Amino acid sequence: MTGRLRLSGGEIELAWHGERRPGARVLVFLHEGLGSAGLWRDFPARVAVASGLPALVYSRFGYGASDPCALPRPLGYMHDEGLQVLPELLERLEIDAYVLVGHSDGASIAIIHAGGAPRPGLAGAVLMAPHVFNEDISVRSITAAKAAYEGGDLRSRLERWHGANVDCAFYGWNGAWLDPGFRDWNIEAYLPAIDVPLLVIQGRDDEYGTLAQVEAIRAGATRAGTERLILDHCGHSPHRDRPEETLASIAHFLGRISG
Repeated sequence: MTGRLRLSGGEIELAWHGERRPGARVLVFLHEGLGSAGLWRDFPARVAVASGLPALVYSRFGYGASDPCALPRPLGYMHDEGLQVLPELLERLEIDAYVLVGHSDGASIAIIHAGGAPRPGLAGAVLMAPHVFNEDISVRSITAAKAAYEGGDLRSRLERWHGANVDCAFYGWNGAWLDPGFRDWNIEAYLPAIDVPLLVIQGRDDEYGTLAQVEAIRAGATRAGTERLILDHCGHSPHRDRPEETLASIAHFLGRISG
């Protein structure tokens, strides 16, 4: 089921997978820096089937078919999402029990939310290829993405998912990460306050971050209890590069925290 939701900043597109039941936890998917509700493809639906929980996906402002956002994005755009937009969305949809499933920027937003503005019903978070600080490898790969967007076919490939928002989506993400002021971006301060279970999934061949991100989360979120899945032959998108292992790990994690 697809639809639109009006928030204080405008309208966003969203979609539900699975049947929402009174009192049941909802899986809330938070997409990557170039993602959208549609770019998750069938993965949220598969997680919903495997877990028996309904899944909500949505496109943030400036992505997919949601309303555009102003550029340049502020360097604290992930803080704005985790501390302001996501809480408003949960309240508007009356989601009182939920698990966050975030990828890349979405995983970082999940960390900020869980450590800074969680609703009482937050039960856990799945963090795929998360970032808690900026790394040289991140800057190199994001610089290469800019070259591919401006001189290759990346723009046309992303336009399929973002339509008229394609430049907003790309430059909102790329411009922030390549801003010199973003080099010191760090959200490790949010980790000690997280008190719900975490599952961190990272590919060994991730072109945007190293395993130092995973270790920092394990070391910082000491109240949470952190499970790790490190996947060989896997880049920045575990749900696309190693979907079966990623799905099985998430389903197991959700079953473990269901009580």
